[in-house]
Amino acid sequence: MSTFRGGEVHTSQLSALHLLQTMTPGWRLLTRAEVDRERRGRLGSVLLEDILAAQLAKLNQIEQDGRFHPFSEANIRTAIERLRTPEPLGLMTLNEKTTDLLQLGTALDQTIEGVTRGRSLRYIDWETPANNAFHAVAELEVEKSGSHETRRPDIVLFVNGIPFAVIECKAPHVDLGTAVAQIITYQRAGEIPHLFRSVQLVLAVKPSEAKYATVGSAAKFWAVWKEKEFDDAAVAPLVNAPLDAAQARRTFGDGFAEEQAPFEARREEGRTICEQDRVIHALCRPDRLLDLARRFTLFDLGIKKIARYQQFFAVRKILKRVTTERDANGVRRGGVVWHTQGSGKSLTMVMLAKALGLDDTITNRRVVLVTDRIDLDVQLRDTFDACGTDVIQAKTGTHLLELISRNKAAIVSTVINKFEAAVAKGDFKDESTEVFLLVDESHRGQYGAMHTRMKRVFPRACYIGFTGTPLTKAEKSTAARFGGIIDAYTIDQAVKDKAVLPLIYEGRQVAQEVNRDGIDTWFGRVTRDLSDQQRADLKRKLTRYSEIAQGEQTITAIAYDIAEHFTKFWKGTRWKAQFAVRSRDAAVKYYEIFKEMGTISAEVIISGPDDRSTGDDPAEEVTEPVVRFWKTMMAKYGGEEEYNRQITEGFKKREEPELLIVVSKLLTGFDVPVDTVLYIDKALTGHNLLQAIARVNRVEEDKEYGYIVDYAGVLGELDTAMRTYSALAEFDPDDLDVGHAIIDVHAQIARLPQAHANLINHFKGVGKRRDEEAYEVFLADEAVRKEFYALLAEFARLLATALATSDWVNDPKNETQAQLYKDDLRRFQKLRTAVRNRYREAIDFEQYEARIRKLLDTHISADAVEVVTEPVNIFDTAAFDRAVDEQTTPASKADLIASQTKRTITERMEEDPVFFKKISDLIAEAISEHRAKRLSDNEYLKKIREAAEQVRRPKHDDVPAEVRSDEHAVAVFNSLQNAMNGSAGLHGSSIRPVLAAAALELVSIVKALKVVNWTENVDVQNAMRNRMDDYFFDVVRDQHSVDLSPEQIDALVDGVLKIARARMA
Repeated sequence: MSTFRGGEVHTSQLSALHLLQTMTPGWRLLTRAEVDRERRGRLGSVLLEDILAAQLAKLNQIEQDGRFHPFSEANIRTAIERLRTPEPLGLMTLNEKTTDLLQLGTALDQTIEGVTRGRSLRYIDWETPANNAFHAVAELEVEKSGSHETRRPDIVLFVNGIPFAVIECKAPHVDLGTAVAQIITYQRAGEIPHLFRSVQLVLAVKPSEAKYATVGSAAKFWAVWKEKEFDDAAVAPLVNAPLDAAQARRTFGDGFAEEQAPFEARREEGRTICEQDRVIHALCRPDRLLDLARRFTLFDLGIKKIARYQQFFAVRKILKRVTTERDANGVRRGGVVWHTQGSGKSLTMVMLAKALGLDDTITNRRVVLVTDRIDLDVQLRDTFDACGTDVIQAKTGTHLLELISRNKAAIVSTVINKFEAAVAKGDFKDESTEVFLLVDESHRGQYGAMHTRMKRVFPRACYIGFTGTPLTKAEKSTAARFGGIIDAYTIDQAVKDKAVLPLIYEGRQVAQEVNRDGIDTWFGRVTRDLSDQQRADLKRKLTRYSEIAQGEQTITAIAYDIAEHFTKFWKGTRWKAQFAVRSRDAAVKYYEIFKEMGTISAEVIISGPDDRSTGDDPAEEVTEPVVRFWKTMMAKYGGEEEYNRQITEGFKKREEPELLIVVSKLLTGFDVPVDTVLYIDKALTGHNLLQAIARVNRVEEDKEYGYIVDYAGVLGELDTAMRTYSALAEFDPDDLDVGHAIIDVHAQIARLPQAHANLINHFKGVGKRRDEEAYEVFLADEAVRKEFYALLAEFARLLATALATSDWVNDPKNETQAQLYKDDLRRFQKLRTAVRNRYREAIDFEQYEARIRKLLDTHISADAVEVVTEPVNIFDTAAFDRAVDEQTTPASKADLIASQTKRTITERMEEDPVFFKKISDLIAEAISEHRAKRLSDNEYLKKIREAAEQVRRPKHDDVPAEVRSDEHAVAVFNSLQNAMNGSAGLHGSSIRPVLAAAALELVSIVKALKVVNWTENVDVQNAMRNRMDDYFFDVVRDQHSVDLSPEQIDALVDGVLKIARARMA
C-alpha cells in the first residue's frame, strides 16, 4: 500500500534544501560542524568568518602600475568588523547602513609600495554573481540578544558568508501566517535581530503557498510572487534531480536521517511541482536574489521596501527595451506602463531611475520626471526624496532649461506646461539619447500637443509613460507610435494579489423628487432616531435651505444623508471619507451645511478662484461664496501651500477632519490608507472615474473593503457589466476586467442569509438549545470558539453592510428579517463576551474591526455590547473571588479559575518550570476528566480550586527543609532534581542533600555577581556561568562523585541561569 508522508521537514524544509542545491548556480549546504567552526563556536555570531575573509581577499585586488596587490589581513579583519560592530541603533537603521556597505563597499587605507591612500573594498560582486560564494544553513542556532537562549530559523542563505535571506517553512496544514509571524518575531529586540542586520529577503513557505518580504515588513505587506520569465518546465528537472553523495550527506546528516529514504522515494516517483518550488526558484536563484537586493530594494523614510513582482518585471522589461531596441535614428524605444492605482507606480519609477543609473551601458543618464499637475509633481518628488534619491524641481520654464542645458541634475521633476514656457524661450534642444522622460499619468498629456512640445526640447530622448488607468482606444493607437504597452497590471490582478482592496459599490438615491412630499418622506427616515428637540432643530434648518433653489435642496438632502450614514457606520472609528462634488461652489455649500450640523468634521480642498492648473473646471463660474471662503482660508493658514498641507496632514494623521470635500484635487495620486469611503455627487467618466474610485482601495490593517456611495449614478446598476457602461465606453472591454475589483453592495447583502445560517448551524451539536450554559460548555474547546468568532465576525460585517444600505433598510419586506438578524447578533455577541470571560482569553478585538464595533454601538442595545473583563490576578484574592462569584454554575466557576490559573502559569513558567508544569498537568487532567463525565461539576470545581491554591500559596513539602525558605533555591532545586534524575552516581535520598546545597550555592553566586540590568550584560552572565561550572566540577562531580559530563553540566547551568533571569532580574 502506498502512503504519503506529511510534516514540515519532509514536505517543506527538505524540499527547499533540495531545490536550493540543484538550481544553477546552486547553494552549498553547510553542516552544523562547519558552521560552528566558521562562527568559532559563538552562537551569537552570524557571519561565516573564514568564508567571508576568503571572499573579500578574492574579490578585492588592487591594481597599481600593471600589478595586482591584495588587501592586508588587518584590513580584511577591519572590513569584517564593520559588518558587526555594535551600535546603539534600531534594526532598520542598522540594516540601512549595512545595506549601503554591501552595495557601495567601504574605504580602507592600504599601503602599497610605500604609498598609503584610501582604497575601495567591495563585499559583493554585483556585476558577476558567479564570483560570489553561496551557502545555505539549515536550523542555524542563533543566540538571543542578552541571553543564552537560542532561536533556529529553518533556512538561512549566506552570500560570501553574510546572511542574505531567511526562509521559514511550514507543513501543508499549517496557516502560512504563523511562518510570517515567526520571522517578524525574530526581528524584535531581545530576539535575534542581529541575524537580520544584513538580510535582504525573507520568505514564508509551505507547499501550496509562499509569501515574501524584506526586513521590517509588517504582515500586511508580505506579498505573493508570480513569475513571468520562467515556467514550470524550467523548475521540474530541478525538483526531481538527484543529489550527489556529498550533498545527500549534508542534507540528511544533521538530524534528518530518517527522512532520507521516504524523501528519495518521493523524488524517484516524480515529485509534483508546488507553489513553494516556484517561489524559491524565482527569488532564491543567486543571480535573481542579488538583482532584487541591488536594484529592487529601497528605504522609504526608514521603511525598507522590496519590489512586488509587477514592479520587478516592468523595470526589467523597460531596461531590456531601452538598452536593446533603437529606431533608425538611434533613439531608444520607449512605451507605456499601465499599473493600476495603488500598486506602487511611483516606487516603480524610483526603481527604474535607480536601475538606469546602475546600467553601465547607459552613460551620463539623465531622468526627467513629468506630471501634468503641481500636486502630482510634489507627490512624486516627495516619493523620490523619501527613498534617498535627489531630485531638483524645475520652478519655471527658464529654470527647466537651465537644469537641462547645464546638466545640473541627474534627476529633474517638472510640470508638463513648463515645457511650453521652455519652448517659448528659444530653440534650445538636447539631442542626447541618454535622456529618459518618465511621464506620470501619461494618458493626459503625453499623447497630445504637449508631447509635441516635449519632443521639441528632447527630440531624441526615450519617453516612458506611466498610467494608473487603462489607455482608451484613441490613446492606444497614438501610444503605439511611441513603443506601445510595455507592461500591464490591471485592477483585477491587483485585487487578486491583495495589493489593493476590492470596492463595495452602492448607488444611493436621496430625495430624487425634490418637493415638499419628497423632502418630508426623506426627513422622516433620517430623523427617526432623533429626539423631539433634535428633530425640530433639523426641521428648522432644512426649511431655511428648502426656500432656496431646487439644486440647493438636493445638496441639503445629500449632506444630511452623508452625515447620517457616516455617523452611524464610521464615526468614532479611525476610517475617513472623501466626498467628490461637482464644483467649487457646491464644495463650499456642502462645507457650510456640515459645519452648521456639527455632527461630522469636514474640510474642503479646492484650488483658488483664479487657479486653472490643478484640474478644477476652468469654465466654472467663480461665485462670491467661493471667493469669500478662499479669503478666509488664506487668512487662517497664511497661504495656499500651508492650507493644503495642514488639512491633508490632519486627514492622514489626526482624528479630524473625518470628511474631505474635493472637486478634482486629491482624486488622483492621493494615497491615504485610512481613506475608506468615497461619496460621489459629481459626473465622473473615463480616467477620472477610475482614478477617483481607487482613492479608497489602499491596503491597511483591519480594512477589508473600500466603499463607494454614489449619489450621481456614475456607475449605474452593476447588474449590467461595468465594461458596458457608457461612462467607460472609451476603453476596451478586456481592459476593464473588474470581476474581483468592484462588488455590488447587493451581492454582499445576498450573502447575509447564508452567513446567518452558518452561525446558527455551528451550534447544531448543542442539545439544550435554550440553555446558555450548554452553549458555553460547547465552546470550551479553543478551536470551536475560534470558528464561532470567525462566523460571528462574518455575519456582523455583512449585517453592517446591509444596515448601511438605504434601499435594503427602507424596504418593508426586510423589516422582520432585519430585526431577527439584530436580535441574533445581540445574543451571540453576549455569548461571545461570556465565553471570553469564562475562559479568560486575552483581550483581542482583531475579529471585530472598528466598523463592526460601531455597528454594535449603533444598532444593538447597550446590554449586548459588554466589555470582556481584564484578566484578574489570582494573587489579588478579593478581586479574584469577585470574578469567580460572577459565574453562575460550578462548572463555569471552575472554567474561569482554570483558565486564569493556566494564564498565570504560562506567564511564570520560567520561574520554576518543574513546579508549574506539575500544576499545569493537574489542571489539564481535571479538565479532561470533567469533559469525559468522570468528574461531577462540584468535584471538578474542588480539584481546580486546589490546583489554584497551590499556585497562590505553594507549600513545597516535597523539597528539603533547608531550601524551603528561599523560593529561588526551591526553583533551582526542582530544576536540578528533574535534570539529574537517572544520572550515574548518587541516587534517591542520598543525592537530595547534594542538590539542596548546590541550589543554595548557585543562588548565592547569582546574588553576589548580579548588577543593574545584568540580564542584558553578557560579561556578568559569563562570570556567573564560570563560577557555576567550577562548583559543578569541583564539588558536585569530584567531591560527591556524581558522574556528570561537560555537556550535562552546561545544560544544568543553562537551566539555572534561565530561572535566575526569570526570578532575579
